[in-house]
Amino acid sequence: MNNDQKIQIRVPDEVAKALYSNVIEIRHSKEEFCLDFLSVFPPTGVMVSRVVVSPGHLKRMIKALEINLQKYESQFGSIEEAGNLDGPKIGF
Repeated sequence: MNNDQKIQIRVPDEVAKALYSNVIEIRHSKEEFCLDFLSVFPPTGVMVSRVVVSPGHLKRMIKALEINLQKYESQFGSIEEAGNLDGPKIGF
């Protein structure tokens, strides 16, 4: 593929809508990472999306998130980190 050629991305309506997630569950094997995005409002919650990626792609995602987080904090100030990262036990 020519580097100047743009890839046209089609976004179906059911994917285009934004989903809210306030919890992420992460699992991995040697070949892939599984990211389950949850919307939890005790006493219940719902899985809103599951994304499975390769380790290499996850590493690129983390780098892109770090770059964007730095840009965000440069513009809006530091984000205070949440205290306890070990939330309530969640069962599927």
